[in-house]
Order: sequence, then C-alpha cells, then structure tokens
Amino acid sequence: MANCHNLFQDYHAELSIGSKKNERMKDSKEGLRKRVRQWFKENHPEYVPYFYIQGSYKMKNGIRTSEDICDLDDGIYFFRAPDVTASTLKEWVRQAVDGYTSSDAENRKKCVRSIFANDYEIDHPVYCKEDGKEYQIAVKGVGFEDSDPKAMVNWFVNKKDAEGRLVRAVKYLKGWADKQSFKMPSGLALTILASNAKEQIALNQRDDITLKDILKEIKKELNNSFKCIVPAIPNDDLLENYVNKDKFLNALDMFIEDADSAIRNTNQKEASKFWCKHLGNRFPLGEDKEEKTSYGTAAAAAGALTSYPFGHE
Repeated sequence: MANCHNLFQDYHAELSIGSKKNERMKDSKEGLRKRVRQWFKENHPEYVPYFYIQGSYKMKNGIRTSEDICDLDDGIYFFRAPDVTASTLKEWVRQAVDGYTSSDAENRKKCVRSIFANDYEIDHPVYCKEDGKEYQIAVKGVGFEDSDPKAMVNWFVNKKDAEGRLVRAVKYLKGWADKQSFKMPSGLALTILASNAKEQIALNQRDDITLKDILKEIKKELNNSFKCIVPAIPNDDLLENYVNKDKFLNALDMFIEDADSAIRNTNQKEASKFWCKHLGNRFPLGEDKEEKTSYGTAAAAAGALTSYPFGHE
C-alpha cells in the first residue's frame, strides 16, 4: 500500500500562503484600517470603526488558488445602533477604502472588497452591535441580519487537533474545490462539513488516509440530509440554495473512489496519479517504487479503525 503522506505535506506547502505574500496582506490590512479610521473621523465621527480579522485567515485554513490568489476578511464593527440603512453604511465603507488600490472597491452583498490585482483580496464585512443584542451584519439591499463570526471562529478552534490534521484536511478540500469547473460549496461550508466529519472518525497519522475517511463521512452525512448548518448565529443552511447538488455529489463519489484506489495501490507514483486527478498538478507525483505494508496499516487504510474514539492510535 503506497504511503502518500509526504506528498500531501508538499501539497500543503504549495497551497499555503507564503511569508512574503502574508506580509503584504498584513501591510495592506493596516493601510486600509488607517484609511477607514480617518475617513469616518472626517465624515461621520459618530461612527467609530473597530476591526477583527475573521474567516479562513483567522482560522488558518486559507489557501492560494491555482491563480495564486488568496483573501483576508477584516470585519469592521460599529458599537452603536445604526441610524442609516445597511446599504448606506456599506457604501460609506466603500467610499472609505476606494482609491487604495488601482481598481475600484466593490460593494458586494455582504462585504466591501478591495482587489490587489493578481495577488490577493481584502474583504470588509460591516457589523453593528448594540448593548445586549446580537452582532448584525450589513447586507446590501436587504438590511441588518444577525451574524456572529467570532463564534464561528471559536467553534472551529475548538474542533482543531494539536497536530493540525483537520486544518490540513480543510485546505485539501479547498484545493479540490478550486480545481472544479463548476461552483462548489463555499469554503465555509467545506470547513464545517470537514469539522463535523472529523468528530466521527479516528484521525490517522497519514494525511491521505485521514482525507479519504473525511470524504466518506461527508458523503454519508449528505446522503442522510443535504444540509450544512452554520454552528453559530445565524445558524443558516449553507446548502439550502446550492444549485449544483448533483454535480457536487458526483464529484465527491469520484474523489472517494479514486482515494480508495490510491491507498490500495502499492506504487507511490501510480497512487499519486489518482490524487492528481482531483487536486490538480500542484499535487506532486510520487516515486516509482513498490511499497510493502503490514496488516495493521492496511486495516487502518481500509477504515477498520474508524470505530475507535477520536485520537486512538
């Protein structure tokens, strides 16, 4: 049975945001924060902005796409009751950041986006928080809706394992989604699905086996109920209006089938080809070598250990 764990480590390094890009993003984040503070001080001093990094950047499961693009979500918080519409408040934020990049800032449905061409994007979701009430996100053309991104981050942090296997598995799923030709479930949906699946399996020391088991558990749960409930306010279903259900489930089936084939294969190069079909050419080819395996390792790969509690070795 070919062991592709080391290839997944190389793939993880390829997916991850490099230190130089990370520093550029941090510098841009601080520059935008300074610009927002100054704009509101000059134009609407009754609105004092505070900031909180959230989303995949905060959870440390963000990736670089195949086009080398990544994103950072920097929430803007106003601790007061809004006396303007959600659309107006978001437009103010758009005006505040507009001009920082060469392209116009975008006032999207749930955030204001600054695009750093061919490099990264910084999104500013906008919130209001009154004493004794929930956080509310400003949604363009809709209004203010209850939303607690901090609670979502805390939920994921509590799900993580010390060895980082869940974080890596989420990033592998996002890498798979990036390769698809149709719109996949959001990164947040994949994060939640993988986190829930992790609770039902025994994480293996090998990333290839762990990913295979997570894929199977996700499929099992979606077969029972095609839902992905956000485990924090607003507790909405991220798959409720998802239009590519059949394509997604078919892609998931094919990925599971080839993951099984990869783990059963005794030649690492041949096994890696199965992973490349779904993860793309950023996943490296293995060595053209045959590997022998013990009965215990084979049983683990086949899923014989998934009945043990989490953390069993």
